[in-house]
Amino acid sequence: MGLVTLTGLVLSVSDVGEFDKRMVILTKEAGRVTAFAKGARRPNNPLIAACSPFCFGVFDAFEGRNSYHISKANISNYFRDLATDYDKVCLGSYFLEVADFLSVEGVDERNRLALLYQSLKAVESGKFSHRLLRDIYDLKTWVIDGEYPNVFSCMCCDKKENLYAFSLKRHGMICKECSLKEAGTEISASTLYAMQFIVSSSVEKLYTFVLNSETEEELTRILDAYRLNYRSHKYKSEVFL
Repeated sequence: MGLVTLTGLVLSVSDVGEFDKRMVILTKEAGRVTAFAKGARRPNNPLIAACSPFCFGVFDAFEGRNSYHISKANISNYFRDLATDYDKVCLGSYFLEVADFLSVEGVDERNRLALLYQSLKAVESGKFSHRLLRDIYDLKTWVIDGEYPNVFSCMCCDKKENLYAFSLKRHGMICKECSLKEAGTEISASTLYAMQFIVSSSVEKLYTFVLNSETEEELTRILDAYRLNYRSHKYKSEVFL
């Protein structure tokens, strides 16, 4: 077994045996990994604090055939302000569960890790409605996975002007002219711009805007319908949302 350094965020933790912990960590170097912390449930074990969901930091680990064994952890962010607020924990747990379900071991998941980290910081800040945070996180997750709706051109004629309605059937926008013969849900220019911004912006710039209640409600309606039609997996944490 070789010693490696992993930078990542703990997605989930479970007990193993009498004193050990099993962790799932989303890492910059190796995607989603399974790691074991031997003796982490013993009093005064140096790994106790690191074996919790939301912990972000650097982990020294020995690489085995199918898992890693943590020897040391240097946690730079525990997201303590998030972890002490029930509503924030519920939303943050949803973010972790989505990342856990969609991430893959041995694949470059740096964009997903960056999105998750920035999203948890946005939750912790308290500056955004939880509805908007979930909409941004989900839409950007679909972008990372290449399954997002086209919001830049008409799905019928490919025109980029006069985009008028969102079509679930077509997986994206349709223009004013095509809407006369193709069913779709009319949306405002503000909602369309918000979707375009989320899709095209870097992760670092995602959480730099808020919407008025009307635009936020419209955005949520569009994305809720998209989730219902094209995202079949049901997450346990959705119950608490």
